Amino acid sequence: MRYALIAALMLLCSLATPATAQVRVSIGINLPAYPVLQRVPGYPVYYAPRLNSNYFFYDGLYWVYEGDNWYGSPWYNGPWERIDRFDVPVFLLRVPVRYYRSAPVYFRSWRADAPPRWGEHWGASWEQRRSGWDQWNRSSSPAPAPLPVYQRQYSGSRYPEPSQQLVIQTRSYNYQPREVVVQQRFQQYRASVPASQPTTRRTTPQAQPQAPIVRAQRTEAGPPGGHPPGQAKGWEGADRPPGQAKGWDKDKEDRGDDDRGKGRDKDKEDRGKGKGRDR
Repeated sequence: MRYALIAALMLLCSLATPATAQVRVSIGINLPAYPVLQRVPGYPVYYAPRLNSNYFFYDGLYWVYEGDNWYGSPWYNGPWERIDRFDVPVFLLRVPVRYYRSAPVYFRSWRADAPPRWGEHWGASWEQRRSGWDQWNRSSSPAPAPLPVYQRQYSGSRYPEPSQQLVIQTRSYNYQPREVVVQQRFQQYRASVPASQPTTRRTTPQAQPQAPIVRAQRTEAGPPGGHPPGQAKGWEGADRPPGQAKGWDKDKEDRGDDDRGKGRDKDKEDRGKGKGRDR
């Protein structure tokens, strides 16, 4: 009874797994090195002309069409995740038949310079939900995503494990995808990076905030003793104007009673006496 209960709980947990969880599968892609990729003329998509596979790169992911299913991966050699046919980006669906290097038999009756007839092949329900997928303005085609060429250094025995792939990719590839389905995959990939392997991005060091510069107010210091500039000791208010010493009396100066006045009168008197003696 106990074991039956445990088995039932495990089954319930498996059924409760979110539908967005990644299911990685093997599709027979085993490349010895990074593939040669060429741009599909007029499309934001790359294809692999030297591979015997329907192998593409678009919007930051590698794509493979195999066994009537689409698969995607952020690394050139997988692991691969199956992508629902209703979620495949339209620019992949628009790639002409001639760029499928391992086209299925039912492609042979279709024009090589036109996209596959997905609506005819996948039925009316798909055609209805993806209406307009084959109608677009070629002059407004988006620019292709940059190729993750950093992956060239990882081949053979150096090809990283999935947990290592996530760390390397997050550190080395900063492209932001446009397609919603690709954005979701990128978020899932990055969210599953183990806590023991934190990601590090190249960031520009931010300048440290500087303390505000306090400019001193320009003031004139008075002479020792705290007197205002240009004012002698003893000056108070309007009693004595600036530059006059203590004891200055304006009325006294007007009367001519200061020493300078007396000195001038005495000289005059002396000169007068001298003139009298000469006569």
